[in-house]
Amino acid sequence: MQDYYKIGKIVTVSGLKGELIVQHHLGKKTILPGGTAIFIADAAAQLIPWFVESCKAKSIDETLIKLEGVNSREEAMPLSRKEIWLQQPDFVKHTSQSAPISLLGYHVLEAGKILGVIEEVIEQPHQVLCSIYIDEKQVYIPLNESTLQKIEHSKKIVNVLLPDGLLDIYLQ
Repeated sequence: MQDYYKIGKIVTVSGLKGELIVQHHLGKKTILPGGTAIFIADAAAQLIPWFVESCKAKSIDETLIKLEGVNSREEAMPLSRKEIWLQQPDFVKHTSQSAPISLLGYHVLEAGKILGVIEEVIEQPHQVLCSIYIDEKQVYIPLNESTLQKIEHSKKIVNVLLPDGLLDIYLQ
């Protein structure tokens, strides 16, 4: 099964022809070519493919998308506020390597020990939080100037030095 990565969400409908404004975390102006599939969860949390008909970059973090089969404001409204996902090959192709979201799937290492795989990236003003699972418990790892040691993109590893007791908060 392919891996899917949450890249952002549809924030609103634009105009009368069913175009959607997508706010994303790909780290660069992004234009998805026609035929590219984005995925939106249905009521049963199943990811359903929607194919891009046309796309135009608005800014570094917003893109205007027209989906196949969505031709009016009324047809587009139910998609508003929904999270969108890309399959792994498209995610890699369209994500800037310097964007925090590019760390999805990387292993977090502390003192040579693998803590877990980054499942989610949350961008905050002064740091990035990475969500991993340790012993089936969700743990948030802060990445900032005092915790981040090194990122090894070729090995998909993030080396950190965590404050004493941080993991204990989550694992007790």
